[in-house]
Amino acid sequence: MAQTMTITAEPRQETGKGIARQLRRAGQIPAVVYGHGREPAALKIDQAELDKILSVAGASTVVELQLGGKTVKTLIREVQRHATRLDVLHVDFLEIHAGEKLNVRAPLRLEGSPEGVRNQGGVLDQVLRDVEIRVLPRHLPEFIAVDVTELTVGQSLHVSDLVIENAEILDDPDTTICSVVPPRVEAEPVVVAEEEEEEALEPEVIRKPRAEGEEEAEAEAGSPEQEG
Repeated sequence: MAQTMTITAEPRQETGKGIARQLRRAGQIPAVVYGHGREPAALKIDQAELDKILSVAGASTVVELQLGGKTVKTLIREVQRHATRLDVLHVDFLEIHAGEKLNVRAPLRLEGSPEGVRNQGGVLDQVLRDVEIRVLPRHLPEFIAVDVTELTVGQSLHVSDLVIENAEILDDPDTTICSVVPPRVEAEPVVVAEEEEEEALEPEVIRKPRAEGEEEAEAEAGSPEQEG
């Protein structure tokens, strides 16, 4: 079952970018709750309290909003963050009810050490991190365990291999979850033979071609004149 966490929220009447900036400067985060036929309601939440929730909450974590003396069961639908600082700017909560099925993305957790990694030198490559399911709130899983123990090099697991009790899987069955790939082979360094290396280091001498008659002139200048 999915974990449940609790946070206090207060309704707010004023909305807009200016109000949102004022709230954040005061250590509060603007939020909204909607769903189950209700009109969206603007909220404000203590930033420190929200940070604790977001540090551990996942897409399937049930968050109970303590709102005006009532408890509203929700899921975190969207967290808007600053582009560079990553500070939380706004949070959307989706109200849920016991008899109403939800479409959520549940995290996948790979369990075990694959045969192909243990004995064949392969590498486990996880492609899919979560899967979309349709499920009642009481059956929301905290995560979906995927046993990879029997995977050998070249083998993969797909969405079609998943079995999730009390839930309908919505993702494409042919989508790959993970696979064991062959180990990477590093190219051996090229060894240059000693003779070839010396040849490579020795500069090539390119001589200027001699003009016609130069060779004869050099020969006459270099040999002593014979006396008769």
